[in-house]
Amino acid sequence: MDRLMQWFSQIDWDKFWLDMISKSIKILILLILYFVLSWVGRKLIRGFFRRYRTQQMVSENRANTLESLILNLFGYLIFFTFAILILQNFINVTAIIAGAGVASLAIAFGAQGLVSDVVTGFFILLERQLDVGDSITLEQVNGNVEALGLRTTQVRDFDGTLHFIPNRQIMIVSNHSRGNMRFLVDVRIAPKADAEKAMEIIKLACEQEKATNKNIVDGPTVLGVQEVSATNTVIRVMGKAVNGEQFEVQRNLLKDIREELVANQIELPLSYLAPLEPGK
Repeated sequence: MDRLMQWFSQIDWDKFWLDMISKSIKILILLILYFVLSWVGRKLIRGFFRRYRTQQMVSENRANTLESLILNLFGYLIFFTFAILILQNFINVTAIIAGAGVASLAIAFGAQGLVSDVVTGFFILLERQLDVGDSITLEQVNGNVEALGLRTTQVRDFDGTLHFIPNRQIMIVSNHSRGNMRFLVDVRIAPKADAEKAMEIIKLACEQEKATNKNIVDGPTVLGVQEVSATNTVIRVMGKAVNGEQFEVQRNLLKDIREELVANQIELPLSYLAPLEPGK
């Protein structure tokens, strides 16, 4: 207890409080500068890319990807810069980094995953495997790319879930947003219906749909009878549509074909309903 009191008595409290107030003011100024520069920098980057989209022959997805990457790099750079400046008020960061020795080696081994993320992210961007807005499949994750950085890729699932995927874990990328997409429509008619007549009606419906739907780029072509069973006959139609519009084309075509078949009295299969047993 005496030693503790002696230690307290040796402290120059005036100098201590002046030093604490000085450091607090410096940290406060650094924090204000951090938020101001972060806000200004992000605003300038977004403004630049707004002009870039209008002046350059570049796709919207590619521009979004580059904007996401630059914002990501800017965020890391300004954060670590100000973190070092704030820590410099308490410890000699330069001396610690220079004399880390074994600790540096341990950190290097621990950072292997981070380095792998950055290297993989760099090649993903270089090879243009992904762009922001692309519809992709990464193993069990399906959705649209929301952000692409050097360390992680963010994918929004179709149910709204946002997945953060380390770039080193991206092994196989299935990109559904490159080139025109194929669509298939399986039309089911009753097994006793005239298949030849049905195919003629379907062909006319396809020609009408192609004439009115600008999203169809090839076909639709009636391939013929795909399947025959005791409950229905399946006639398959195939074509190509503008990327991202294939599902809408498929739905519209199926609706129009069904309406034409009904109008021409082609019998459609009935859904099977199991009879209820007595007492249930």
